[in-house]
Amino acid sequence: MSQALYRKWRPRLWDQVVGQEPVVKTLQNAIRSERVGHAYLFAGPRGTGKTTTARLLAKAVNCLSDDLSHRPCDECENCRAVNENRFLDLIEIDAASNTSVDDMRDLRDKINFSPTQGKFKIYIIDEVHMLSTAAFNALLKTLEEPPPHAIFILATTEIHKIPATVLSRCQRHEFRRIPVAEITGRLRELAESEKISVDDNALTLISRQSTGSMRDAISLLDQLSSTGEHVDLALTQTVLGTAALQAVVDMVDTILDENTALSLQVIHKALDGGSDARQLARQMVDYLRNLLQIKVGNAQIVDATMENREKMTRQAELFQIHRLVDVIRLFNTAAGETRSTWNPGLHLELAVVAAVESAKSAPVLTPAAEPEVSLRDMKMPAFQGSKRPASTPAIKADGADHKTETIHADDTTADAPPVMEKAVPLEQADIPANVQPEQVSITLDELKNAWPQIRSTVRKAKAQTEALLNSVKNISIEDGRLVLSFASDIVKQKMEMDDNMEMTRRAIYHVLKANMQIACTVVNNRMAKTENNEISREGLVTTALNLGGQIRKK
Repeated sequence: MSQALYRKWRPRLWDQVVGQEPVVKTLQNAIRSERVGHAYLFAGPRGTGKTTTARLLAKAVNCLSDDLSHRPCDECENCRAVNENRFLDLIEIDAASNTSVDDMRDLRDKINFSPTQGKFKIYIIDEVHMLSTAAFNALLKTLEEPPPHAIFILATTEIHKIPATVLSRCQRHEFRRIPVAEITGRLRELAESEKISVDDNALTLISRQSTGSMRDAISLLDQLSSTGEHVDLALTQTVLGTAALQAVVDMVDTILDENTALSLQVIHKALDGGSDARQLARQMVDYLRNLLQIKVGNAQIVDATMENREKMTRQAELFQIHRLVDVIRLFNTAAGETRSTWNPGLHLELAVVAAVESAKSAPVLTPAAEPEVSLRDMKMPAFQGSKRPASTPAIKADGADHKTETIHADDTTADAPPVMEKAVPLEQADIPANVQPEQVSITLDELKNAWPQIRSTVRKAKAQTEALLNSVKNISIEDGRLVLSFASDIVKQKMEMDDNMEMTRRAIYHVLKANMQIACTVVNNRMAKTENNEISREGLVTTALNLGGQIRKK
């Protein structure tokens, strides 16, 4: 039986370890200075060299070479014994199958025996996060104060599961994912040595599919070489179940063209051709991520041919950043959910339909809502009458018989509250105190339909104000005044501070060309949800509602 390539080509010297230079340099310096620790913790993704580095460290501390800088020498008896898996003082324990406290107690009892071949007895505990809590507790004292001849090397892919008491007793080394370029270079050397005929673009695809794992990449190459054919890109795509790049490009084009039917046809054609739905979703995420990098000005880090780069640049120019981010999220979710569904292509189809239909339903910016607008520099018409600040107190009920039109803020489009910004002083416009407000020509429906656009306009000028508008419970028009109702007096007072109300007034004027006074009030939650919007805001009615009363229809 032939040996797997990843085992045959396991590094035997420090220089052969790929992509982990910081860790290797640290361990080499520890060996040269004879300051090797008693416990190490290697953490990182699978296939990045944790167990291999642990075996190299075991070889180095037991190497018989006189030159410390050349350990391991890979030539002495101890080094050869480690390579041939017959070194008695190297004990590898699989924590996944030795999870009980009895296993750790057995280790603790045997660790006191002196080494038989080398100077140190090395314990490599792989997947250490699989140990039970009782097993960790049984190991703590031995891990903190082991015998002078014992060295522990713990390896894990899920370091967040390791107790803090164990972490504090070990030297921790993080293993990173190996870059695509380094994996490709290593695979090329291996293919030449094994006389495997393979194209460079096939090696690049294998490196990408391995997601930073050298072991996975070598295993994929081993799998492809067993076909006995020349390994080209087409064969690699067929064996790995990946779609051709053209399918991904076509799918992005159909999303930009907002053609749902053609998008689904592209998916079905790719799946019928043997592509895996999850792999296709991953390819879409990777391709869209590259478009995002180009969009934000990082085209130099995108690994693509000149022809593909030009195509990607043209597609990136047609995307808006926020829409591109949303599409990436859709396909990233699909890539994670396709594993657990009975229909692998379902989530991919849903992601495509959502990406296309969301673009169709997205509101089109009118000239009045263009980002270039500056509310602070806008010229506002002045009210007639005496002057008072725009931050007027809440309207008091005076018993007048007038009609009130109210809409609920919950019925409008609710945007996520933005990050609070520092308030900037603004000269507020004058509002009359002793005259009736100007007659406003807009209707309640017009205000309701324009409210998301008004908030969007306010957000571009002052995000703090838009965050306060997000807390509005009711919006009503009373005698030409816009009344903003809040559930809390604290939020109402914040809205009346600084230039928040003036910013809102300017945004309304900018969108609807209506110069409205604005006032704030506090309402009870039950009052905010009442369905009777035609009852006037008389003092007794308002008081009763604030105390918990309800309006009942006969």
